[in-house]
Amino acid sequence: MSLLGSGDGDGSLSRVTAPLQAVDGGQNRRNYTHRAEALTTGANRYACYTDPMPLPWKVLVFLGQSVIIGLAAAFVVVFLRPEIIGSRQGQTSGYAEAVAASAPAVVNIYTAQIVDNQRSRRGVVPVVGRGLGSGVVFSPDGYIVTNWHVIKDADAVRVQLADGRVAPAAIVGADPETELALLRIALEELPIIRLGRSDTLRIGEVVLAIGNSFGLSQTVTQGIVSATGRGELGVALFENFIQTDAAINIGNSGGALVNSRGELVGINTAVIGTVARDQAVIPDGIGFAIPINLVRGVLDDLITHGRVIRGWLGVDPRDLAPARARQMGLAGSGIELISVSGPAAAAGLLPGDVITHINEATIFSSRQALNLVAGTKPGERVNIRGMRGGRSFQVQAVLDERPPSLARRRPS
Repeated sequence: MSLLGSGDGDGSLSRVTAPLQAVDGGQNRRNYTHRAEALTTGANRYACYTDPMPLPWKVLVFLGQSVIIGLAAAFVVVFLRPEIIGSRQGQTSGYAEAVAASAPAVVNIYTAQIVDNQRSRRGVVPVVGRGLGSGVVFSPDGYIVTNWHVIKDADAVRVQLADGRVAPAAIVGADPETELALLRIALEELPIIRLGRSDTLRIGEVVLAIGNSFGLSQTVTQGIVSATGRGELGVALFENFIQTDAAINIGNSGGALVNSRGELVGINTAVIGTVARDQAVIPDGIGFAIPINLVRGVLDDLITHGRVIRGWLGVDPRDLAPARARQMGLAGSGIELISVSGPAAAAGLLPGDVITHINEATIFSSRQALNLVAGTKPGERVNIRGMRGGRSFQVQAVLDERPPSLARRRPS
């Protein structure tokens, strides 16, 4: 027989509790009564409970908790984005901190060149032409970077630091193909500029140009980054300029272009302007600086080797005209070879060949091909694909070192 019985509802329950009541008797009934009274008394006690903290104290506690949470959130934000503090400081104090950090490392450069000899009663007197420019100290060993045209053909170079010290400078090396030159002075305790990065520059970012403008040392002008990757200006063979509207005047060449943190991001080099009657250039608000990422590689080679080592293929190319590309069945990409020599001739390339690919990179312009080859080490093999007489071809060429005599020419 089932303990719960066969009934449903209250009938089953009564059949179960009846034996229990018979067994327990009145004692359990009294215990249950005492427990119920205890529960009722506790409920009344909680129902009558009141918070002893006054309302003003509650408000103060709430405000204190809010302040603590806000400070914790601010700490996390500043920890993750520290540049926010720097940007706020820049807004309140201008760019004085950036100038103070970078300007002491910007030097004045004075050059002298014997341009003629004149006879007088005292004998032959040399006629000396003088020039001025700027430079940037970037190493405690006394190395200074400037523009090549600042020291070109100079017979003597003198450097004046921001603290007034003057010293003769030796020309360590130059790279006309990028318009850069390396000097060195023998002075101690030199101010050193911090090197930044040019590949992270954004259009509209504030930059400062510092240099020996018109012979007025430590001149600072402000502008923004107007564009990056500017080329085909005819200033140098390898061009990848930062464009800025910060004023770059006579004497600024070789000076520093720094960001709002005082880090060197470029070397001021050229300006587009109007030529006055006295041959002076009046800037039109378009200046150009060599990006520091390019400067680093050139300076490393000049310090280590005394020259910049680049790859050379030995071709003189021109951009393929769109009509000619369509006739050849190309999608508008490729360069046509005018002449070939050196490694290109040894690999079997011929004048009239159209190169479409170098090492799997599609070639769109002569400038792109030049940069790609120059950035490859001499002795390395490159795969070249192209079109010849309506048929595709593929060859391999072993690059040589680019000859210095090609400094003002375009051949790859």
